[in-house]
Amino acid sequence: MILGSIQPAVLIAALMVAATPILLAAIGELVVEKAGVLNLGVEGMMILGAVAGFIVAVQTGNPTLGFIGAAVAGGVLALLFALLTQVLMANQVASGLALTLFGLGLSALLGQSYVGISPPRTPKLDLGPLSDIPFLGRAFFSHDALVYVAIAIVIGVLWFLKYSRAGLILRAVGENHDAAHGLGYHVKRVRALAIMFGGACAGLGGAYLSLIRVPQWTEGMTAGAGWIALALVVFASWRPFRALAGAYLFGGIVVLQLNLQAAGVKIPVEYLSMSPYLITIIVLVFISSGKARGSLNAPGSLNRPFHASG
Repeated sequence: MILGSIQPAVLIAALMVAATPILLAAIGELVVEKAGVLNLGVEGMMILGAVAGFIVAVQTGNPTLGFIGAAVAGGVLALLFALLTQVLMANQVASGLALTLFGLGLSALLGQSYVGISPPRTPKLDLGPLSDIPFLGRAFFSHDALVYVAIAIVIGVLWFLKYSRAGLILRAVGENHDAAHGLGYHVKRVRALAIMFGGACAGLGGAYLSLIRVPQWTEGMTAGAGWIALALVVFASWRPFRALAGAYLFGGIVVLQLNLQAAGVKIPVEYLSMSPYLITIIVLVFISSGKARGSLNAPGSLNRPFHASG
């Protein structure tokens, strides 16, 4: 066992990369749940974004267009969820699970002819002298643009929810949709926009996996990342910076486990493989418990359908 072979700067850089797709999906789902909607289809939106972004990037030779295509694909799938739950009043949990199954199946179909193909390379962001700073440059300033975009989205969501009028309206809808409707706010429109934003973020997270983290298309490559993002929202108590910390913590666990295995420490990979599903079960139990929802500061109208009266 050679623990000295693990370089802290490389470890930090790797955990930021590993955390980015989960962070993007989690911050999008946080906005959705702040609006009072529980979307369990994050995994489906991520995997569809992964294959859509990969296809667009390969066909155009431009990874930026790939990320845009992934966001659009995730947003379109989220729009389907909004139609089911906000217009047709379908059950949110059942619709989200169906969305995940649909996304997994559709992505497998679309990606059949792209297995084994390498996407165009996404360049690192040139931060000039910052990249040359010992330790800090390697750890924090040698990444692609989307790592910093994800952090910027977290900051933007925090500002939006706390200081903007639109954010206050969204929070009002999530806390008490009947009261918000009584004040004249269009509850279903607010929720539909939040759902589409969440889908776009999940699509970006999926594309990050297929274009940067693991630059290839593999069926089912999200491997539970959407479920982890869903769990992070709850354990972050619906607070953006806690979601950021949670994503980096999980990214650190994944990277550290791989590094420990390379250094000779034997950790069964089955433990990590089962964690998304175990965490999801715990989250669903918490969400279904009214007392737990209150203690976690959950939005008051989370997973409660809205029926306009008059």
